[in-house]
Amino acid sequence: MSKRIRIFTEEDVAQHASAASCWVTRDGKVYNVTRFLADHPGGDDLIMNFAGKDIGAVMKDATEHEHSDSAYDMLEEFVIGRVGHGENIVSDDWEATDDFEPEETDLSADYEKNQFLDLRRPLFMQVWEANFTKSYYMQQVHQPRHLIESPRLFGPWYLEIFTRTSWYVVPTVWLPIASYLFVRSLVQFSIGSYALPPFTVDPAAPLRAALAGRILPVAFAKAVPCFLLGNVVWTILEYVFHRFLFHVDRLLPDHPAALTLHFLMHGIHHYLPMDRLRLVMPPLLFTVLSYPMTRLAHLLFPPAMANGVIAGSFVFYVLYDCMHYALHHTRLPAYVRDMKKYHLAHHYKNFDLGFGVTSKIWDYVFNTVLTV
Repeated sequence: MSKRIRIFTEEDVAQHASAASCWVTRDGKVYNVTRFLADHPGGDDLIMNFAGKDIGAVMKDATEHEHSDSAYDMLEEFVIGRVGHGENIVSDDWEATDDFEPEETDLSADYEKNQFLDLRRPLFMQVWEANFTKSYYMQQVHQPRHLIESPRLFGPWYLEIFTRTSWYVVPTVWLPIASYLFVRSLVQFSIGSYALPPFTVDPAAPLRAALAGRILPVAFAKAVPCFLLGNVVWTILEYVFHRFLFHVDRLLPDHPAALTLHFLMHGIHHYLPMDRLRLVMPPLLFTVLSYPMTRLAHLLFPPAMANGVIAGSFVFYVLYDCMHYALHHTRLPAYVRDMKKYHLAHHYKNFDLGFGVTSKIWDYVFNTVLTV
């Protein structure tokens, strides 16, 4: 069998249990015997009784019919892959502790045993050229691995650099942007929502107005509620993005392109949850994800309100990403320590529950609370 032969799970095989598509397994190999049903000497009923199942024992059972060596040779003509039996690290019995420190993965043994991704080589092309099914990918990508150094995602350095982000990059990039938008909101509430030129025409206009003392006290009474609304909006977006975009597992097509997109967006985080340089969102990725949300804000609200809401959302995004990093790596005060246990349980106990990172509010609302 080729090293790159396709890897299936037992669930994959079980889905092919009809005359139109009949798969069986034996000694870890997967066989598509659909074309052989009509030619089976004992009739197709004997095979259909074990469709989607393992036939190793029954083929050796003399009371049923002990098969000859030529029968086994013929069966090899229908091999299409093998059954992957990867490790299961995630468990409902997992308990979070304050001093949780996972053991480093043995890279050679991990790849030899699971035949999933070789962490010694760039990961992107391995996923893109995947020989495993979606089912096996989902099974494996949610089993955490741990390395001291960040593994490479891309070979070329000029691509790799965009995949690694230190936690302090997030506040450094986005807090000044949020501050600018809040000042712009204050100025617009003071002199008129449409009085400022577009950002692309004169980006410094709100700063000049603020320095000239054109911000009225009443503007704060209007901009601050918008900012607080943005805080609330972010908590909803945090939950929605995490549950319905990053964890769109069941709706994902069984295609290497779809698996690669999933891996880039969130799969790599579940695969390497303690990777310090892939715990916060690269600025480029957040720009892409936030763009439709900011456009929607400007469609729903006048510019002054929209900028206040976006500023509040961006500040809470910074809080979210910095807290996400802290949940994985730092000693924390009581509330944050509780959220750390909660979030790590999302990785190590049940990744279908516990989508809140900064709070559990929306998990309670949508009944996805994870008991820790």
